[in-house]
Formats: sequence, C-alpha cells, structure tokens
Amino acid sequence: MPVPFSPVAGSAPGGGAASAAGSAALRLLRGCGLALALTLPGAPLRAEPAPRPADLRIILERTSFRGPETIGVYGRVPEPGQPGQWRVKIWREKLDRLVLDTESIDCRPGHATRIGTDQSRVVVQTLNPGGLITPANRLDHLIWWATCAPEQAGRDPALLAAEARRLGFNGQQQESTVVLPGQAAPHP
Repeated sequence: MPVPFSPVAGSAPGGGAASAAGSAALRLLRGCGLALALTLPGAPLRAEPAPRPADLRIILERTSFRGPETIGVYGRVPEPGQPGQWRVKIWREKLDRLVLDTESIDCRPGHATRIGTDQSRVVVQTLNPGGLITPANRLDHLIWWATCAPEQAGRDPALLAAEARRLGFNGQQQESTVVLPGQAAPHP
C-alpha cells in the first residue's frame, strides 16, 4: 500500500502572489495525499522523504536505473498464540514512493517461512536458513534474519550458515514458493 510522503514546512521564496500561489498548490497537493517541497523557479520539484520509524532496521540499500531503493524491517511483534512466529512491517522506500507491507515470518527450525501478499495473491515462501543464497532468494533471507535474529539484520545471509546451525537449522530444507490466488486478509 503506497504511503504519502510527509509534508514540508515553508513556502515558495519571494512572498506575495507567488508565495500565496505556492501555498495554495502545496495545500492542494497535500489534499491529494502528496507533499512536494517548493523550490526556486525553474528548479525541479522533489518529494521529501518520509520520517523513518525508530525501530527500522535497514537490510538493503541499492541503486537501479529507477534510482535508489532502501528496504528495511520494523514493527516486529509476536503472532498471538503462535510461538516462534512474528509479524513485521516491510519498508520499501524508493525515489518517488514509499510502500509498506505486513508479513508473517516463522522462525522455528524446520518451518522457516515468509508469508506476504503480492497484489491480490498470498505468497508463501519456505526458506532454508544456512543454505545456498542466490540473487533470487537474498531479500527473502535478509527479511527472515532481520526478523528472527535482529542482531544479524543487514548481514550477508550467505555468511550466516554457522549461526543458522547454532539456531537449529541444518541448511538442508528445500526452498519453495507457493502463490495462492484470492484476496489477502489484512493484518490487524
């Protein structure tokens, strides 16, 4: 679900009619769920970054042809009545938007899974902590480690095999992804 960026204090320089027009434009943009910083005439407008949660753990920062992207995990809480399972928020900050998702992570040996949504589908991924890390599963493992062993957040999961063994994982679990059609139930 896209989340609007936070509003910015201030108005256009110069005062007078330009300032009033700038303030009116900013109010209109705020009403649409987006706030832009007003700059000098001729300068491009840019979105201001959203304030980050205090418990956000950055797990990946990368740049692509679309610009910078920051991914993190925050809001870790235990799933009620499910020992070893956690609910987390995934923070995906891009140049032009912020996307927040809620996922369930199972940290129990033999049950390492990541359950999230992809548009109108539920995606269940079985993971193999301590096993082979590839570009295809790296983000899944970064999210799993940040949730299940927060002190390892952001570390390369390919280097955590010994830690996985210490936690009871043998590195032999077969990884899989199951996509279930239908509407995902929202987390409370």
